[in-house]
Amino acid sequence: MTYDLVAPCYFGTESSASFDFKRIGAENVTVTDGRISFRGDESVIAAANLATRCTERILILLKRFPARTFDELFDGVNAIHWEELMPKDAEFPVKGSSLSSTLSSVPACQSIVKKAIVERMKVGHHTNFLPESGQLYKLRFSIRKDMAEVFLDTSGDGLHKRGYRANATEAPIKETLAATIVDLARVRTDSLVQDPFCGSGTMIIEAAQKAMRIAPGLQRRFLAEHYSFMEPGQWRQAREKALSEIQRDVAFEGRGFDIDPRAVELANRNAKLAGVGNKCKFFVADVADFMPDSRSIMLTNPPYGERLGDLEMAAKLEKTLGERLRINPVSGSYIITSDAEFEQNFGKKAAKRRKLYNGMIPCQVYMYY
Repeated sequence: MTYDLVAPCYFGTESSASFDFKRIGAENVTVTDGRISFRGDESVIAAANLATRCTERILILLKRFPARTFDELFDGVNAIHWEELMPKDAEFPVKGSSLSSTLSSVPACQSIVKKAIVERMKVGHHTNFLPESGQLYKLRFSIRKDMAEVFLDTSGDGLHKRGYRANATEAPIKETLAATIVDLARVRTDSLVQDPFCGSGTMIIEAAQKAMRIAPGLQRRFLAEHYSFMEPGQWRQAREKALSEIQRDVAFEGRGFDIDPRAVELANRNAKLAGVGNKCKFFVADVADFMPDSRSIMLTNPPYGERLGDLEMAAKLEKTLGERLRINPVSGSYIITSDAEFEQNFGKKAAKRRKLYNGMIPCQVYMYY
């Protein structure tokens, strides 16, 4: 069966995200603000969850319909064949959002959506009681400008949770966002990547996994693996294919530096968990001593705001970084920060900038070639 699928992503990451879906054979890949839409069967759902580096989850779009009243919302949801998707003992929490719509109360809409599903399930499964004691099915709805969309979540936890970062330093960059910056930097199998503010190592680890063709979802599980309408064999085949594509003998090298010994210890541990420990090394070092290799690509997220709490100190670090790179120029620098004064502090205007969001924080990626 072919499904309409949606992959939400942070604004600014869409173009990087779309490539992964084309590579796994998805059809009708369409890019809009904050999401990638595509079509595919169960094998595409499995491959998408395992392989996508820049999106947050994979959703099955079950229906799209106008919903200006609660009756329209109820009827639209009730018309979906829920009994074919979920067993009668399924646990099915509902989450949603509403923006620029007549139905503005999210709790009220949640209640209506839940009621519509319950009524349909009772009829479809010929029962008066739904215990919700079985397998978890996460349902989502979105109402935008009086148009409702209803989704079934196939991922579960957000796809930024790769499984290698059990602990992290303060305000770490999301793995999906780090992967986008890696894509912008065109990291290759033979790249040398360095990060003078490595924290828990996310930027370097994501670069290494891309260089080695390691699927980011290989170390975790997904909700849809237990969905009654999906063949378990699809997930096994997708994992076997992803494992067969790993290139362990690449010349990639990653080097991270941080002044915090605890962060460096954590980064080395995370790299091992991510399967890239032999390609990534992390060291305790001050940015004032940063001497990058001239052939390297620098990817970094300098401490700022929450991560530092002292704007003067942040400006000083950015200035120091600029000075070190003038003495030791590199082939390319990709620096993400929410500091609007970065270029002034760094001492050089970027060749190119890209606006991205780190969670809800608007940032810029400053690119120097």
